[in-house]
Amino acid sequence: MILTVTPNPSLDRTYEVQSLQRGEVIRAETERMDPGGKGVNVSRAVAAAGRRTVAVLPLGGAPGALVAELLDAQGIEVAPVQIAGATRSNIALAEADGVLTKINAPGPELSSAEQERLLETVRAQSRDADWIACCGSLPRGLAASWYADAVTRAHAGGARIALDTSGRALLEALPARPDVVKPNAEELAQAVGRPLTTVGDALKAAEEVRGMGARAVLASLGADGQLLVADTGVWFGTARVATVRSNVGAGDSSLAGFLIAGGSGPDALASAVAHGAAAVGLPGSVMPTPADLDPSAVTVTTDIPLDRELTEPAS
Repeated sequence: MILTVTPNPSLDRTYEVQSLQRGEVIRAETERMDPGGKGVNVSRAVAAAGRRTVAVLPLGGAPGALVAELLDAQGIEVAPVQIAGATRSNIALAEADGVLTKINAPGPELSSAEQERLLETVRAQSRDADWIACCGSLPRGLAASWYADAVTRAHAGGARIALDTSGRALLEALPARPDVVKPNAEELAQAVGRPLTTVGDALKAAEEVRGMGARAVLASLGADGQLLVADTGVWFGTARVATVRSNVGAGDSSLAGFLIAGGSGPDALASAVAHGAAAVGLPGSVMPTPADLDPSAVTVTTDIPLDRELTEPAS
């Protein structure tokens, strides 16, 4: 079972439009409403693969009730922590050329009692978990050290933990030695405090993040592929993608694929790349099913293209 923890979930509305013009009336071609938040997306991808998952998340107000309803409809077990504030609502505008514009609300502020209930719910639900995935930003009220505490408690209970966050929350959690962290290129650049322009830059940064405490780093480089840096080796994975419709949740789908395949080694990286590639070809934040995956399009190698320039340099 894969347990996910999403401290700042959302109700996500995605609109597909031909192009985005400031100051103009824009008519959407399609509209989707999905439960959102990085951990929520991991649970959705795990459930789409036919595996058991439990989602721990604080929920409040009408948006929170709708998130729980949508997750239940997808066969996801929800362990809600009721809060006084309303769950945030986010908007994404997906243009025909693949450009995505997102508007993310800040979310509610959790009280001290709500924070403790959240940690206690994670502890209670983690007894049967093979992996705990803690993902996303921290809501107002939670200290930057909250993820570090979650990692420590997970290890004390014998569970492996994957962490997908950024900024100060990531840096403070690294000394607690999460089993894997999953930054994108921008988050990796922020963690080491310098720009990344090549795959070699990303590899060096990932090795530095391991030096800060992470046992493994699964770095997403967008269209350029993914790096897995661990004690057992370094691998680089890429995939052919025919059409990009939306990259919302693609990184979360990758993390789900990685954990589903065991969470270590080249086979897990291949699964991560296949899930991420399938996700970008789907609308909104739709998570891929096994039928959407194309393992034949995936290449994993130990021959790292160090000099290859990143399509979108990170700073």
